[in-house]
Amino acid sequence: MSAVPTAAQIRQSFLDFFKEKQHTIVPSDNVGYTSRDGARIFTNAGMNQFVPIFLGERSADVDTWPGVLHKGLPTRAADTQKCIRAGGKHNDLEDVGLDTYHHTLFEMLGNWSFGDYFKKEAISWAWELVIERWKFPPTRVFATIYQPDKSQNDPAERDQEAWDIWAEKFRSIGLDPDIHIVNGNKKDNFWMMGDTGPCGPCTEIHIDLTPGPRDLDEERQRAGAKLVNGSDASCIEIWNNVFIQYNANPDGSFVPLPAQHVDTGMGFERVCSIIQGTKNFTDFENAKISNYDTDVFKPIFDELTKLSGKTYASTLPKANEQGHVVPVTEQEKIDVAFRVIADHLRTLSFAIADGIQPGNSDRNYTLRRILRRAVKYGRTLEFKEPFFYKLVDVLAAQMGDVFPELRTKKEQIKNVLKLEEESFNRTLDKGIALFEKAVSLARSNETSLSKGSDGLSYNTHKDGELIVSKKNADGSSTKMISGELAFRLYDQEGFPFDLTELMAREQGLGVDTATFNELMEEQRERARRAGKENKQVVSVSEIETKAPTKFIGYDHLEADVKVLEVVEMKDKTAVVLDVSTCYAEMGGQVGDAGQLILGANTFPISATTKVGNTWLHFLEGDEAPAVDATVKLIVDAPRRHAIERHHTVTHILHWALHEIVSKDATQKGSNVTPDKLTFDFNSAALTAQQLSDIERLVNERIVANEPVSWTEVPYVEAKTNKGIMALFGEKYGDLVRVVQIGGQRNKLDGWSMELCGGTHTRGTGEIGLFRLVSESAVASGVRRIEAIAGLEAYNAARADAELLKLLAGKVSAQGAADLEKKLDQILTQQKELEKALKAAQQREAAVKAKDLIATAANSTIITNLGDIDADYAVGVAEALKASFNGIVVLAATGGGSVALIASVAKEHQGKVQAGKIIQTIAPIVGGKGGGKPDFARGGGKDITKADAALAEARKLCS
Repeated sequence: MSAVPTAAQIRQSFLDFFKEKQHTIVPSDNVGYTSRDGARIFTNAGMNQFVPIFLGERSADVDTWPGVLHKGLPTRAADTQKCIRAGGKHNDLEDVGLDTYHHTLFEMLGNWSFGDYFKKEAISWAWELVIERWKFPPTRVFATIYQPDKSQNDPAERDQEAWDIWAEKFRSIGLDPDIHIVNGNKKDNFWMMGDTGPCGPCTEIHIDLTPGPRDLDEERQRAGAKLVNGSDASCIEIWNNVFIQYNANPDGSFVPLPAQHVDTGMGFERVCSIIQGTKNFTDFENAKISNYDTDVFKPIFDELTKLSGKTYASTLPKANEQGHVVPVTEQEKIDVAFRVIADHLRTLSFAIADGIQPGNSDRNYTLRRILRRAVKYGRTLEFKEPFFYKLVDVLAAQMGDVFPELRTKKEQIKNVLKLEEESFNRTLDKGIALFEKAVSLARSNETSLSKGSDGLSYNTHKDGELIVSKKNADGSSTKMISGELAFRLYDQEGFPFDLTELMAREQGLGVDTATFNELMEEQRERARRAGKENKQVVSVSEIETKAPTKFIGYDHLEADVKVLEVVEMKDKTAVVLDVSTCYAEMGGQVGDAGQLILGANTFPISATTKVGNTWLHFLEGDEAPAVDATVKLIVDAPRRHAIERHHTVTHILHWALHEIVSKDATQKGSNVTPDKLTFDFNSAALTAQQLSDIERLVNERIVANEPVSWTEVPYVEAKTNKGIMALFGEKYGDLVRVVQIGGQRNKLDGWSMELCGGTHTRGTGEIGLFRLVSESAVASGVRRIEAIAGLEAYNAARADAELLKLLAGKVSAQGAADLEKKLDQILTQQKELEKALKAAQQREAAVKAKDLIATAANSTIITNLGDIDADYAVGVAEALKASFNGIVVLAATGGGSVALIASVAKEHQGKVQAGKIIQTIAPIVGGKGGGKPDFARGGGKDITKADAALAEARKLCS
């Protein structure tokens, strides 16, 4: 690598190196991980997916895993694993943006051995890749090995084996191993999966990045060795090789494992920063070692610059008097925002692509915290409208080759991010304004504080307690953001607590955490009580709310509504509202989806049904707004409009059936969804011409863009109007809703009029396009049409066009217009080839028959033709029948099955018949067959029994 390699080239060179070493290259595991105690957490290390192998619960079989990118040995693996560290023991969230290397998402390059190679190969290959392939300057490279500190009761013994292997490598190029191999204790160089279980020493590779020449003299090498395992960022670890060789027992002892494993991890972004920051090791004097100054992040930064007009300048904030790292200058604030947004975009995009979405609990809430932190930093770049989702295209283009899920799930990622961002934007500015009031009060000398019983002094303000003052031991006072304000920002404005802490830290303020925690516990207790009060029902008939839900969804898609009841049914949670804009499933139309919004919290609605006249809104997940809360209800408008297109076109289809087929083609049922419609009717099968005429007529009415309207009339009046269709057997109330297409709106003079409670387009032109998909029987005398409309029809048309284009390319046609001509030529050529092939087979069969006649004994030929197909065997039998006056029994085992053929000349039929032979021997090969006295065929699946079947045939013919 003479030129500075790209990140993609560095990643690929790592994987290619281990391909050479017979490793199976496996895809990255999901970023979501279920721990062994059942907790749903994030994947934070490359080894997670291999734990069952390490524990002996599964054999080493990585070469058979789904999606393998390169098949090597089953006992060796390598990959790049996407990892998230944003919670629990490994939590880098609060440090992201403030330095050059912290991330919530990073790639971990790794190689593994499962009872295969061990220390010698692992260390030798690490040396070969780092020193010989990537050309790291050896004088700047140091290795660490395990040296237990017995005074601290460190386990096991010194890893002398690793020291000896490293020593040989350093001596081979004239370097002193006593300088370049550094001892490390349990904290730095011993890995344990838990208090008990597999464990072992590790060896790490560190590099000295201090300014100076590429190659260091001995004095500088000794100085570099002192930096290893320290806190100086100018000497960092790049690769850890863990040697899993012991089992830690509950009594504190360590015994050797029966199989020894290797588990390694290299931070991808870190190694990119070293190689690219030193210009491929040519410039350590002016090196800029920052993960964010690599092409891993540059495409995202470029897009951010394009969207915001701000420029990234790589500045870093410094620690203030309190020890907090806080950006001060305008450029520092911009650069921190760039780093935070780019990092958080990667975390959220990968998580959503792997099926983990922002939510209200566990790791889902961690994602929501990360997203809201990014959106808050967007204000630093002066973004007022949703911007975050606009960066997904760049990320997918940049990393989609390695992680294809980013491309396949790109639109879903964008939709989720946009929805979440819009939700937080609704309360973000209000929360910021409230926070800034508190900051202003904290800085004002005129702020009046009243003493509380807990020793804190409180500010009283029309917005509640905004700041508190804490008495210090030296008699001075420290003003803090009140716990009440922090809780309000969390509960009403959607600010994660750590975001409030961050904002306070930037202003040199603390937060009254104790009061916040008390208020949180009170809220949890209220939620527990509410949860117990939630009605547990086994059927919808047990719902307590009997008042009818007021449905206003014909004219409105959103409204402020009140929660009347929360119901839990099996594993589902539903809410009952006083008013709803969501259509409840009925009349063949699927129910609406949407969302409930309470402050910055969103509760997605997956389906809407009804019991009696009460609407049930089923929620995704088990969290729900509290009873009596006022929330905003919003229908998923694109989905609703897709349903309306399919419903309105169902009415037009019904009318067209009457016009083209018969007035007696009566509706027997229908189903309308966003994706398609099905329509059942009584009729004989429709002809191709009838289907074509129906499709044309429906599309003519769509293009005419005729009005669609609805009105309510007394049922008795509707019954007397012969132009209005009602479903036979349906029960109607005194007042019915008539949906009319054509004519004057609400004048009941349309060419299609049906009693219908569903939602519809306002004009036929909104449907766009109609396509029939299929017509088939569903019951005796009942047919079903499946059809699509609108964007679904357009997508199908595009898919057909792309298929024609693809097929044209495969047969070298000049576009779709030339395809028919090309296909005719191919079919003609195929027939000629088949004819020639058949003639050749007949000639070959005749030759084979002649050879078999020469082996005949007692006018009998019984033989296994081997791995040939049944047609060829029939050809041989036909050739024998024409020239051999005897008994023939043939077997063929081509294609994984057995073909049996028998032929008996007339003069031998008194002795044995062909049909009888096949009926007797076919069951032996697991099949059946039969035929006439002179010729019969059969077969079976068990090719191992073909010779046994022929042996039985010989008995019959003897």
